[in-house]
Amino acid sequence: MEHIKLQVGCLAVLTYIAFIYFRDCKLYKQKLNKTVFDELLILAMISVALDGVTAYTVNHLITVSDGINRFLHALFLIGLDSVIFALFVYMLNVTGAYPKSKKGRVIIFSPFIFNVILVVINIESLRFIEGNVTNYSMGASAYTCFIMVAVYITLTMITFFRRWHYIESHKRASIFTYLLVLTLVTGIQMLFPETLITSIAVTVFVLGVYMNIEAPVIKQLSNNHKETVMSFAHLIENRDNSTGGHIKRTSIYVQLIAEELRAKGKHAILTKDYINNLIKAAPMHDIGKISVPDAILQKPGKLTDEEFATMKLHAENGGKIIEETFANLGDDEYRKMAYEVARYHHEKWNGKGYPEGLKETEIPLCARIMAVADVFDAVSEKRCYRDAMPLEKCFEIIKEGSGRDFDPEVAETFLAIKDRVEVIHEQISGELTK
Repeated sequence: MEHIKLQVGCLAVLTYIAFIYFRDCKLYKQKLNKTVFDELLILAMISVALDGVTAYTVNHLITVSDGINRFLHALFLIGLDSVIFALFVYMLNVTGAYPKSKKGRVIIFSPFIFNVILVVINIESLRFIEGNVTNYSMGASAYTCFIMVAVYITLTMITFFRRWHYIESHKRASIFTYLLVLTLVTGIQMLFPETLITSIAVTVFVLGVYMNIEAPVIKQLSNNHKETVMSFAHLIENRDNSTGGHIKRTSIYVQLIAEELRAKGKHAILTKDYINNLIKAAPMHDIGKISVPDAILQKPGKLTDEEFATMKLHAENGGKIIEETFANLGDDEYRKMAYEVARYHHEKWNGKGYPEGLKETEIPLCARIMAVADVFDAVSEKRCYRDAMPLEKCFEIIKEGSGRDFDPEVAETFLAIKDRVEVIHEQISGELTK
């Protein structure tokens, strides 16, 4: 028992995490397999369990047959490679770097599969060495395993540093700490094989990822915030007899535009935080309409100049409402984003918009993105004063307004994802008519 105390402790921690994680997923009705964390958690438990079993068998060579010992060590080495590979795949998933093409996935999985084959083929060359504190195993299979572990940990670190802007800012320091612990502990294990501390590296990283990213209760709090914002936005939207799909569609459109711009390497500002805040801020873009009288908001005909002047005040008033309502929210970045989206989404690229007549890049990027999504969806849905326009005509309006009403880069990006926009429009419109 003295040789497996560490592994037993680590397994107890992982088992507790698994219990809480799967229980809370069921409690909050959250789907699994989103970021392969559930597979990572299970592999970690198996790896630590096999680490404990082999730590026992290697110290009981007299009572445990050589064949069983080698078989269990083969499973442990494959398990260790598997969990470190899963960590790499997890990092690719959370940073949006996981390849979508079959060829890309083959490139990622091939070295891992090749290594597993080498471990199995060379298991007969494994040697059991008597150490000062504990026995341990060495040989071609172990070397192959550790080389592959070193390779995938290095790739995980590279992915983290190259894709850091895809991770929320408040999570970066924690994730780096877990990666650093993983690297240091694994390095110590390779240099001093007698230590048998591999389980610490696996457990610390999984624990850190769970507490910082994957805890269902944290996700539920975020979902509750989104639902509250959406409910408030729906109340405002329903005042002008809208069908209710506008805020849903525009929120998705801004996400698609922002992610496509980021994929093209445009605008370093488009970090994970920025896009998340934009998605949460989008439903609040028309919050200022709460100050517009129903007689104007629901008028079936054309507005008079005086009525239109009143209507235009919703952008300025929206900014004021955000400033006053969200002043003590504690999230300055989100408050700033919501303010800019609400106040400036009617500004135009040529400077002829309102409320300030900003032009080109004077208009915040979030508002330039919101403007395209808002206008496209506004003309595509039925209003009290006109019928919905055909989608082709709606896309044509965005194209014609490029460089005049809209940021040409944003408009071009929106038109480039036309197929996805059509799918979203049809899907949400279909849900609302059921």
